[in-house]
Amino acid sequence: MKVIFMGTPEFAVPTLEKLYNSGHDISLVVTQPDKPSGRGKKLKKSEIKIKAEELNLNIFQPLKIKDKENVEILKSYNPDIIVVVAYGQILSKEILQLPKYGCINVHASLLPKLRGAAPLNWAIINGEKKSGVTTMLMDVGLDTGDMLLKSEVEIDEHMTVETLHDLLKEEGANLLIKTIQQIEINNLQPIKQDDSMSSYAPLLNKENTKINWNDNAVNIYNKIRGLSPFPGAYFIMDESNVKVYKASYINENSQHSPGYVIKSAYDGIQVQTKDGILIIEEFQMPGKKRMPVSAYLRGNKFPEEINL
Repeated sequence: MKVIFMGTPEFAVPTLEKLYNSGHDISLVVTQPDKPSGRGKKLKKSEIKIKAEELNLNIFQPLKIKDKENVEILKSYNPDIIVVVAYGQILSKEILQLPKYGCINVHASLLPKLRGAAPLNWAIINGEKKSGVTTMLMDVGLDTGDMLLKSEVEIDEHMTVETLHDLLKEEGANLLIKTIQQIEINNLQPIKQDDSMSSYAPLLNKENTKINWNDNAVNIYNKIRGLSPFPGAYFIMDESNVKVYKASYINENSQHSPGYVIKSAYDGIQVQTKDGILIIEEFQMPGKKRMPVSAYLRGNKFPEEINL
């Protein structure tokens, strides 16, 4: 099958690799333009571009894929199918109608749950017990297309978004190959999504990644692991952001108000929440590297009996 592949981050790499190894004709790889990165603002390639170069595939990096001249370039390849995995741009109706078998998206949730930009993070932040990937026929809506196949995984109480990401990137790659195999033998029946069962996974920002000590300890714990290692949940102390990467909690309460630092010790910094005590175990103080609390306290003090 003649394939155009669209993707950008590391999550998409296993799918591109499996497509290549399965013998499909990947005529073009479309990815986001190189972006300035680091202090020197040196241009950085996307993970997909790096892999495509390794596989000696044709690469296209349009600033706006919907521009007329870019659509014409896609048309010239006459694809049977376009595979989209976390590409990062919205496709126009004209592009969606280009390939014979449509545009197939690998989405990192069990649709119709968690449509949107950050389904991996929000699955854990929301305390979900399961997640997965869904292949779907793309339409002009936001992750609203007809579903094709699903693969489900369990989320245990210690899993971070990094662990879920690494698990689902492989699940997604395998599911995409199965989906194409079923398309080739005309053995797939698309299923419409039930919009009444949908939920949204919005972009992460400074507001929704900040720790609210007036929340319950278990909810804060879920937020921390749903944002670890990137972008990181944080709280403000002395007008600076402190990122938290690992924590635990106990179902006990002190007489103090939410945000009160009860104790600072090698086994963790205890903070009272609305209900329960959160124990910060790994964090990044301003001007410091990410480290366990125990390592930080060997040469520094963390204030006790204050309100964060």
